[in-house]
Amino acid sequence: MSCRAQEPSVGTLAGSRPPGPDGDEFEKGPPPHAGGAAADASGAGSASAPPSSPHEPNGKAITMATGRGWAKWELQLSSGQQPSADPVGLREPGVQPSANQLQCARYLEDCPGVAPGCPVSLDGMPSEILLKILSYLDAGNLLCIGCVNRHFYHLASDNLIWVRIYSATVPRECLFWGASSLQRTALSLDPGSLGEQPAGHWKKACLSQRVSSGKATLTRLLRPVNPYKGLPARVKEAFRALGLDWVIILRDRGNREHVKECVDLSIRDASLTLVWHSQSWPPLATLSTMELCSVTPVFTNLYPPRVPNRDVRRPRWRSVIAKYCLRSLTEGALMGCDNLVRVFHLRPGLLVGLWKEKEELAFVTMSLHLHQLMERITLGSATTPYEPPSHTSFGDDTSEYGLHGHQLHLELHSGRVSYLCSTFRNVFAKKGHIENGYLKIPVLSFENSTQHIPLIGKVGLAWRSNAFEGCVENCCIMDMTLQEGSGKPFWCLSCPVSMAPSRSPCDSCDSLGQRYCMDCGDEEGRVHVDLVWMEKTQEFFVVSLALYLSVTRISHLLGADD
Repeated sequence: MSCRAQEPSVGTLAGSRPPGPDGDEFEKGPPPHAGGAAADASGAGSASAPPSSPHEPNGKAITMATGRGWAKWELQLSSGQQPSADPVGLREPGVQPSANQLQCARYLEDCPGVAPGCPVSLDGMPSEILLKILSYLDAGNLLCIGCVNRHFYHLASDNLIWVRIYSATVPRECLFWGASSLQRTALSLDPGSLGEQPAGHWKKACLSQRVSSGKATLTRLLRPVNPYKGLPARVKEAFRALGLDWVIILRDRGNREHVKECVDLSIRDASLTLVWHSQSWPPLATLSTMELCSVTPVFTNLYPPRVPNRDVRRPRWRSVIAKYCLRSLTEGALMGCDNLVRVFHLRPGLLVGLWKEKEELAFVTMSLHLHQLMERITLGSATTPYEPPSHTSFGDDTSEYGLHGHQLHLELHSGRVSYLCSTFRNVFAKKGHIENGYLKIPVLSFENSTQHIPLIGKVGLAWRSNAFEGCVENCCIMDMTLQEGSGKPFWCLSCPVSMAPSRSPCDSCDSLGQRYCMDCGDEEGRVHVDLVWMEKTQEFFVVSLALYLSVTRISHLLGADD
């Protein structure tokens, strides 16, 4: 968002701009060049750093904070040999300074300790000048400036700066009715009475207001629930409002971090698929662990998400979603391979592709179920993943009654391509189906041919890197959501799966075609799928589907609901 820049007063710099309405930053434009369309007489030029140029004999280089970051400027000082008509000013090379810039430059010229040819230190500038400069920054930049040192922390916490930011965020309707006592105080506060408030009072109030507003927006977006899946229906909008990003942190054995930004993202009805690929992966032999983290801005409603060339140095919050050990990656479960890569699976939901020739990283794919994902993003910390609250168990005898009236939603996909998407209602299990501590829940039976379901298209897991792309056959991602009769999710799972030739004897199945099976699970249970390859139609058919739930887990959940 852009708006008309005002003429800076004493202490502002060429190229610095006041923030737009509601703290939004200006649209980034090309840097000004000498002789081109640059800053006008009001000094409202681009905030990008100008190209370097040789200093004049009596020039000074100064690095100052602008409305969108740091920029380097030249302080041109007059000398006795120069004509009096040639003024002094703080300006870009090749741009005529304004009257206010000249006054600022003369002030800096008279400051003690500023010698010609020496850089001007911000620490040595008067607090009044620094406060004037900081008054043109938005809330995000003020938080960054406050991390420099103790001096700038106190300057960036000035009540006069923050009360203006706070009052600008008060909704317009509150000017007439419904304003809180704090809002009425901010709107009618006399700058002379700010000394009565403790330092940082309005900064704390502004941060609390921004965080509360962001939480209210997320609550409103996540309230509608999809009745067929029991999951929030507006997850995509909630992610956009949150300004969500994803990173993986690779740690080597020397505890050095390598951070990689997510390059591709796809959101389905029940899961989120993330992809990373790069040309500068660290050597696999030096890596020890990997962490999947969500990254959100401190102010969820301050900057519009997915803005090109946005500043990633804004204050952001990191939340750990999952941790993995890479020391024995090649000894893990091999999902499949093609001519270029081998794909390995690490629980939960991680796929790692390695080049066949070099045994180095090619790509990383992550699948996350949407159930309780927003809680893991907002309630997790930078060191520990969020764990859902534990339920109270009333004993294992509750599992003897079985499960009745449940609903199962199953989807097989490869990120953006779907092979199966079906919903099964009235799923139930009797107490006689308990074997070896697991309750078997039959969903599809081979004997009932009317229940058999075909898979659409050729099943394969598509992958890509910076230079190559391919597809690992007979691999995909399974999303499973088991709902209670009330519609609340009971057991959710999203993980990569691969088809393997079935070893269980079945004469009637073998007469139809070659048999395959898929298995995936977690600590709560597993899913087993039997498939048959029909040679005539060149497609797979799902002929059997069963869930195996841990009796202990069922008792744990049912005991909390009773």
